[in-house]
Amino acid sequence: MAAGKEIRGKIKSVENTKKITKAMEMVAASKMRKAQERMRSARPYAERVRNIAANLAKANPEYVHPFMIANPAGKKVGFIVVSTDKGLCGGLNTNVLRAVTNKLKELEGQGVKSDVVAIGNKAFGFFNRINANVVSHVVGMGDLPVLEKLIGPVKVLLDAYQAGELSAVYLCYTRFINTMKQEPLVEQLLPLNASTLQAETTHQWDYIYEPDPVVVIDELMVRYVEALVYQAVAENMASEQSARMVAMKSATDNAGDVIKELKLVYNKTRQAAITKELSEIVAGAAAV
Repeated sequence: MAAGKEIRGKIKSVENTKKITKAMEMVAASKMRKAQERMRSARPYAERVRNIAANLAKANPEYVHPFMIANPAGKKVGFIVVSTDKGLCGGLNTNVLRAVTNKLKELEGQGVKSDVVAIGNKAFGFFNRINANVVSHVVGMGDLPVLEKLIGPVKVLLDAYQAGELSAVYLCYTRFINTMKQEPLVEQLLPLNASTLQAETTHQWDYIYEPDPVVVIDELMVRYVEALVYQAVAENMASEQSARMVAMKSATDNAGDVIKELKLVYNKTRQAAITKELSEIVAGAAAV
């Protein structure tokens, strides 16, 4: 029964794995609800700031912020890539990193170099492996995004764009659609274009500034970038927990199928051994 003992050991091992994946599924489901609440509560503010900033671009104010001005002379393009710190979340990171890699190759074919800000361990490790120019990074975000940790690394690209070194800045993350579907996005963050409005308007906007346009617009642009980056991280965290829950549920179901198959093999092996012993006993009795 050496084979039977080996099969029992495999069954025990898979059962232990199933317990772990089931526990991880339940933890991910709990975290997913909290992450979705944070993400949904941040969406209205981010969308409102985006619309106001886009309206300012159409209003032709007395003062135009550098974020609203294109830099065709910029020799580089900046990427803010949001990923997860941990794995076991299906193809979430693979999909967004593939989209960013395709964009990098496209720009490289045009002779344009890129600077990358990596948010999350997976993005940081990936861009280091492909020898991309990582100018700053932030890892260890945990389950709750903290704005203070994000603004410092992102400011490197914003300052470079304001100095005219970058022609564009892209924000790359995974947008949460529902529990079963998450969409990798590569969106242009800078320069701000009026086409970022969610709905087309047939009239022009104008504003009265207090105390003056410079103070108001500078402050709004900072809030704009902060809101979009924070929203991207919140969307990515909600997508991460959803993808992990689905992946762990699939792993748990697969472990159950493997256990059923191993038990079937074990029973067949045991029955074969019993039949063999009975045959030997009957053959011995007949010989006597």
